[in-house]
Amino acid sequence: MLFDRKNLSDTTLLDLYIRLLKPRLIEEKMLILLRQGKISKWFSGIGQEAISVGITSALEKDEYILPMHRNLGVFTTRDIPLKRLFAQWQGKKSGFTKGRDRSFHFGTQEYKIVGMISHLGPQLGVADGIALANKLKKNGKVTAVFTGEGATSEGDFHEALNIAAVWELPVLFVIENNGYGLSTPTNEQYRCKHLADKGIGYGMESHIIDGNNILEVFTKVSELVASLRENPRPVLLEFLTFRMRGHEEASGTKYVPQDLMDEWAQKDPIDNYREYLKEIGLLTNDYDEAIKMAYKQEMEEHIRLVFDEPDFVADLSEELNDVYKPYDFEEFTHSDITENIRVIDAITQSLKQSMERHPNLVIMGQDIAEYGGAFKVTDGFVNLFGKERVRNTPICESAVVSAGMGLSINGHKAIVEMQFADFVSTGFNPIVNLLAKQHYRWNEKADVVVRMPCGGGTQAGPFHSQTNEAWFTKTPGLKVVYPAFPYDAKGLLNTAINDPNPVMYFEHKQLYRSIYQDVPTDYYTIPFGKAALLKEGTKVTVISFGAGVHWALETLSKHPEISADVLDLRTLQPLDTEAIFKSVKKTNKCIILQEDTIFGGIASDISAMIMENCFEHLDGPVRRVGSLESPIPFVKALEEQYLPKERFEKELLELVAY
Repeated sequence: MLFDRKNLSDTTLLDLYIRLLKPRLIEEKMLILLRQGKISKWFSGIGQEAISVGITSALEKDEYILPMHRNLGVFTTRDIPLKRLFAQWQGKKSGFTKGRDRSFHFGTQEYKIVGMISHLGPQLGVADGIALANKLKKNGKVTAVFTGEGATSEGDFHEALNIAAVWELPVLFVIENNGYGLSTPTNEQYRCKHLADKGIGYGMESHIIDGNNILEVFTKVSELVASLRENPRPVLLEFLTFRMRGHEEASGTKYVPQDLMDEWAQKDPIDNYREYLKEIGLLTNDYDEAIKMAYKQEMEEHIRLVFDEPDFVADLSEELNDVYKPYDFEEFTHSDITENIRVIDAITQSLKQSMERHPNLVIMGQDIAEYGGAFKVTDGFVNLFGKERVRNTPICESAVVSAGMGLSINGHKAIVEMQFADFVSTGFNPIVNLLAKQHYRWNEKADVVVRMPCGGGTQAGPFHSQTNEAWFTKTPGLKVVYPAFPYDAKGLLNTAINDPNPVMYFEHKQLYRSIYQDVPTDYYTIPFGKAALLKEGTKVTVISFGAGVHWALETLSKHPEISADVLDLRTLQPLDTEAIFKSVKKTNKCIILQEDTIFGGIASDISAMIMENCFEHLDGPVRRVGSLESPIPFVKALEEQYLPKERFEKELLELVAY
């Protein structure tokens, strides 16, 4: 192996060796503990240390880096105390995730590291968001994100690289091409000769680097980082290396030809660099042994401290309280000055006033800039706030949601508009597996609002008419908002933007331009988890949200003899169970109307909660009314048959007469 020191000082050469040695010694110790049964699992990066150490050494301490689980050198080069790392791997309370996640599935703002996501691809989009925040701040910072050659097959890889290229984001996309994705060799994963060639398709600069040569890694990355600080842009780096152990220790390496193992053993990044330093007179055997001894003593001391920690004791309240970032609702009251506006106008007002209130707020979505969005919600926003904050995106929902997470990590607020709620399916993974779990996993907020134009009644067919709130009410960590009136639409959206937790904000398309209300012109907020009692009565409780509220009110207007409480839930997560139970205990009957299909919908859960908490007060069965158990159709006659409006009247009359 040829080493070219270029203009590096003796101190830098030795420092790189010291940094290389530490993760290798830790790994060797972990393998011993694994065989002794003292740890349960280990993902080895032996043979790949030069990439982690070289890249991290080339970055500044306050530049974000997003590693994988074979990048121990990232964590040690950032000088994280070993006790914290050992505690994390052992699932101790003093680790980074309070025992909630394992190995390297954690992040830390203190060390500017965002830990890996098992779905791999989304972390590339997170890096885009972090880099976008840096670009908006004009701070000259660079972001590095790691992935393996296997994850380059994921759609998120394409989406993230495409966004970074289009937006000229200062990101180093690092591919560790180590030959195998678990057991699948590269010739079964891609057909191009070099993964770096994929950069051409994105109009992106790319390089192939010897990932086992610490000097080549460090000097090339240092050169690129300096360039990116002056000329922000993404760069794709393919590091050629090899995984000397299994995907994780239990899987072994029997599927790897022995001659290939022998070939790469000769390219060991530490052994070869050690010999080079000895040849040029910078490293003696005595000094080498002294470094090893100091590290081993440090390891033994920190391992003992972790093993001596008391056994983990589960705390129920702490577990539940950490699902969401604590947020003290900030009430903004309004004056008496109002104007009669539609739901869509109220949403536009909220967005406009929130953009003025929060200079760090960025809106992203397809066609939302000059065009103003598919429904013209953001029409004129580019002139008011500029294209940096009102950003058209490529058609790549997954990476855009992930980028929203990255913006949040790096001090911004993000709003992502789904052109239609149906399209969220291609961004589903980062919502439920990233945004929703972020605070619980490593105490990091996910300050992202996902706007969801939804619902039927407009003959838009199966791909543009779903109301899919139940996909998200099931997921702990998300908040779900679904207003029915302009006043609520504005106040609740303001609160959603202020709240540092991820919020799914549903906007019914049929209500956009059909429902008017007098709405305060100034800025105000409405708390989550408070249903609105729209109508008071004694015979039955009607519970609904979204368009269903208007269907219920219209139906009741045809039957003035029915004395009913009408509850507009407004938010589905958190849910106002107190208001629900209070009303049911008063009227003794309940009917729940939702636009979604019945099975698995939120009406089922509300019904179950009423049965569990109000059973002795009921004078009849809890009725649920929803759409047909089919996809929503296009033709008007079929859509009207599908939607529950007419069936609701029949069910309501039957329940009242029960």
